[in-house]
Amino acid sequence: MQSFLELAKKRFSARSYIDKPVEKEKINQCLEAARLAPSACNSQPWEFIVVDEPELKNRLADSIFSGTHSTNSFAKKAPVLVFVVSDKGSFISKVGAFMRDTRFYLIDIGITAEHFVLQAAELGLGTCWLGWFNENAAKKILKIPKNKRLDIVISVGYTEKTAPEKNRKTFDKLAKFNSGA
Repeated sequence: MQSFLELAKKRFSARSYIDKPVEKEKINQCLEAARLAPSACNSQPWEFIVVDEPELKNRLADSIFSGTHSTNSFAKKAPVLVFVVSDKGSFISKVGAFMRDTRFYLIDIGITAEHFVLQAAELGLGTCWLGWFNENAAKKILKIPKNKRLDIVISVGYTEKTAPEKNRKTFDKLAKFNSGA
């Protein structure tokens, strides 16, 4: 088993996939990791829709990654698309969100989605978070109610690529101890 830091270094946004199906057991492990994610007031304001049936996946990909959303058309080659459906959380988390002017449900779905993609990396799968897609087309095809949101799509599959060198802030620009100055 690798350390968490090794896993964080290994995970990257995969934008090319090989023609190999992803085992349901691996997707289920990713979903289990996502299920265990914390959320504000334990509201768990998420649901995952896994699309691995090729005909439906292709129809969805053609609809949601075309036109102005075509920058993410590489995701059409992924054998699996995972849709993170969100609502605004529990009453208490909504009150807290109002008082703090913070949309906690977005933080929550970010945490659960990151659990998913980190578990995928641990299992040798490539993933890419996608926020630029035709939400209305996806909601229509997947029959998602209007009161729900689709903020994230995750493409999942095997890739021959490895994590490129990460270009990140230096440590001294990342964190300060005991002061913001």
